[in-house]
Amino acid sequence: MEAFVILLSLFALAVFLGVELITKVPPTLHTPLMSGSNAISGITIVGAILAVGTGEEAGFAVQALGFIAIVFATINVVGGFMVTNRMLNMFKRRG
Repeated sequence: MEAFVILLSLFALAVFLGVELITKVPPTLHTPLMSGSNAISGITIVGAILAVGTGEEAGFAVQALGFIAIVFATINVVGGFMVTNRMLNMFKRRG
């Protein structure tokens, strides 16, 4: 039970810190930050694949949460690349 309270507190602190950090970033820097978050989401995908691939000894909850993490991180990576591609197309010369 103590580990759960510690992990829940850490999660709440991470959410608060993330919201505070993102609200302080000017809009012109959001797209470069999204490109950086693609790398972090890629690491999340690798970790989630490892969690899901551990087999039956991990249990259903770990496999379900790992699958959900894979889905959400993949959505984040694809969306980030789409926004980055759109931003880069804005700087191309028309001709």
